[in-house]
Amino acid sequence: MKTDEVINKLAEKFSSDTLGVDLSEGRRGIVSISPSAILNVSEYLYRTEGYRFIIASALHTKRGFEIYYHFSLDPDGIILSLHVILSSDKPHIESLSNMFSASNWIEREMHELFGINFLNHPNQEKLISEGNWADDVFPYRKEFK
Repeated sequence: MKTDEVINKLAEKFSSDTLGVDLSEGRRGIVSISPSAILNVSEYLYRTEGYRFIIASALHTKRGFEIYYHFSLDPDGIILSLHVILSSDKPHIESLSNMFSASNWIEREMHELFGINFLNHPNQEKLISEGNWADDVFPYRKEFK
């Protein structure tokens, strides 16, 4: 299956939660979705389309906290990223850790570094910063004017 076909199918199935599509050249694509849809879309990719969760990455921009959830369809060599933007005021989103154990540690890191709360995460304890900075300090947060 081609990348554009996969993305168009996903965008059509979740049309009310799809905020944008970015088709890169080759076998990569990004679908921006509503944060509230992360569990449903991820489960669909995994259970119905056969994608596996690779990793997630986050950054803090003027728009808010942006998270990219990266999935791979290994037989076709397609990488699909789900993109969400969370509010800078109270960033929270459902955890994927109960669906993909591989997301456990990266969500813990994002919680520690950015202060993003992953709802229903099984263990959001500190992972890397024990004693390095105060509990209410999130070193990767930025101050925007």
